Amino acid sequence: MSLKRNMLMVIFCDFLFVSLAALCFIRVYTAAQLNYSRWSCSPRHGGESVAEVLRAHGVKYVFTLVGGHISPVLVACEKVGIRIVDTRHEATAVFAADAVARLSGTVGVAAVTAGPGLTNTVTAVKNAQMAESPLLLIGGAAGTLLKGRGALQDIDQMSLFKPLCKFCASIRTVREIVPTVRKALAVAQSGTPGPVFIEFPIDTLYPYHLVSKEFTVKNPPKGLMGKIITWYLNNHLMNLFAGAWETRDVSPLPVDIPQATDDQVQRCIELVSRAKKPVILLGSQATLPPTPADDVRKALEDLGIPCFLGGMSRGMLGKNSPIHIRQNRRDALKEADLVLLAGTVCDFRLSYGRVLNRRSKIIAVNRDKTQLLKNSDLFWKPTIAVQGDTVFCKSKHTNEKTEHHLNPLKVLHQVDELMAEDSIIVADGGDFVGSAAYILRPRGPLQWLDPGAFGTLGVGGGFALGAKLCRPESEVWIVYGDGSSGYSVAEFDTFGRHKTPVIAVVGNDACWSQISREQVPMLGSNVACGLAFTDYHIVADGFGGKGYLVGREDEDRLNDIIRQAQKETQEGKATLLNVLIGKTNFREGSISV
Repeated sequence: MSLKRNMLMVIFCDFLFVSLAALCFIRVYTAAQLNYSRWSCSPRHGGESVAEVLRAHGVKYVFTLVGGHISPVLVACEKVGIRIVDTRHEATAVFAADAVARLSGTVGVAAVTAGPGLTNTVTAVKNAQMAESPLLLIGGAAGTLLKGRGALQDIDQMSLFKPLCKFCASIRTVREIVPTVRKALAVAQSGTPGPVFIEFPIDTLYPYHLVSKEFTVKNPPKGLMGKIITWYLNNHLMNLFAGAWETRDVSPLPVDIPQATDDQVQRCIELVSRAKKPVILLGSQATLPPTPADDVRKALEDLGIPCFLGGMSRGMLGKNSPIHIRQNRRDALKEADLVLLAGTVCDFRLSYGRVLNRRSKIIAVNRDKTQLLKNSDLFWKPTIAVQGDTVFCKSKHTNEKTEHHLNPLKVLHQVDELMAEDSIIVADGGDFVGSAAYILRPRGPLQWLDPGAFGTLGVGGGFALGAKLCRPESEVWIVYGDGSSGYSVAEFDTFGRHKTPVIAVVGNDACWSQISREQVPMLGSNVACGLAFTDYHIVADGFGGKGYLVGREDEDRLNDIIRQAQKETQEGKATLLNVLIGKTNFREGSISV
C-alpha cells in the first residue's frame, strides 16, 4: 500500500513539474510570438547593425572581395554613406584597410567571405599585428546550426585568428552585433593597437523572413520526434532574433592608452638634461593617436636632439631637418651617452640590441611590454623602461656604376627631386626599396608607408589604395621591387575602377637581389633568385592604367617621363614606370634574414 502511495506521489510531482515548465514555456513563447510579429515582416537585418556602429565610429571605407556570406554588411554600409571598395584579392583588402588605419587615425575595416576568403587574409593580418595597426576584419561564417557539420566553407576560423588578433568573437544572435562591434573597435585602438576579428554566421546577417525559410523542415518526422525538432528549430530561430532591433548605444567606447607615470617622466627629464650626446630613435608608435604628428614634430624640434627615424615615423621631421640623421647610425649609437628608444624595438633592425653601447643610459618607451624589453636579457639593459605612449613621455665608399641599364640610385634621386610635397611613399620590396629608404625624403609625417617589422612583400597595392582614398589630393607613389610588384600589380584594375590614380616605380633588375646578394657568394648558386625583365608596363596597360618602359636609352629624358606620369595621374589614370636597372654595391652587407 505504501509503495502504491509513493508511486502516485512521484507521478503527481512529475506532472506538477511538467505543468510548471509548460506554463513557463507558454509565457516565453507568447512573448516571443509578440516579437515575431515585428520580425516576420521587417526588412531589417544584422548588416544594418554593423553599418550603424561603423558609421558612428567615423569609418569611411570598407575594403572587400565580395561574397554571399557578407553581402548584407556591404549593402548596409553603402546605404549609410560608407564607401565600399572591392579589390581583386582579400589580402589587398586588408592591406588597404591597414594603410587607412595608419593615415587616418581610425580603425581600418575589411570584410571578406568565409573559409578561403578569410584564409587568404592571414599574411596581411599578421603584418598588421606586427606593424601595430588597428584593424577590424569582418568575416562570414556558416549558419549557427551548421557550424562543424560540413557546411560550405565551414572551418574553425576562430582558432586561426586568435594568435593574430587582440580580440576574436563569433556572433551568436543578432542582438550581440552592436555591443560586440563596439568592443572590437575599442580593443583595436587600446594599448598596443592591432587587428581584431569578428565572424558573422550567415543567419545573423540576413532578414528574418529569409532566414526562417532555411529553418523550415520540409518533411519532418511524424509523431513526438517531429514535434521536438520543429519546436527546437523555432525556438532557436526566435532566440536568434530576440531583441534584435531594440535601441542600443552605437557610440565609441573609451580607448585605453597606457601612459607614463609622473615619476617616470621626471626621471627621464633628469637623464635628458644631463646628457651631452643624446640620440633619439623614433619608431612607428610615435605616429599613433591621440597626439597629432605635427605636435610630435614640434616637440622634437624644440628638444633639438639628433633623431633617427624608422618605420612610419619617416618624414616626421620633413625634408631638410637639421636634427634628422640618415646615416652612420651604428657609430652614433656607440658614441651616445643617452639613447631614447621611442617605440623602437631591439630586434634584428638594431642587431638585437648589440649596437647599443653598454655605457650609455637607455630610456625605452613602448606601449607593448614584450617589445619594450625584447632581448634585454641578452645584449642590453634599459636604464628606464616605460610601458606607455611613446609621444608622452655608417659611412662607406660606393661604386655606383652600372653596365647595361639605368643606375637605380640616380633614378631614385630624380624621383625624389620631382615628387610633390604632399606625396605619400609606399615601400614594397627588398633591394630597390632598401636604397629608396636612404634616398627618398618623405616630405612630412605620415608620408611613408612600409610593412613594418614583419617585412611583408605585397603590401604595395593595398597600401597605395588606402592612402589615395585617405588623401585623394596627394600624389601616392608605390616603390616596387620587380619581385614584389607581382603580388599586387593586378590592383591597377582596382585603381581604375575606384578612381584612385597612383604612380608606381618598378625597379626591374630581373632578380630577387636582396636574397641573391648573399646566396650566391655563400652557397654558390642563384637558384630561385632569377627573374626576367618582364613587361610590367604592359601589364599596367592591360589593367586600364598607363605604363612606361624606361631603359638606358631614356636616361636623358627621365625627368620628362616622370613628369608625364605625374600629369597622367593628375588626369585620373594610374601609371607605372617599368625602370630597367643595373646592379650597384650600395646595399652590400644589408640584412636579408
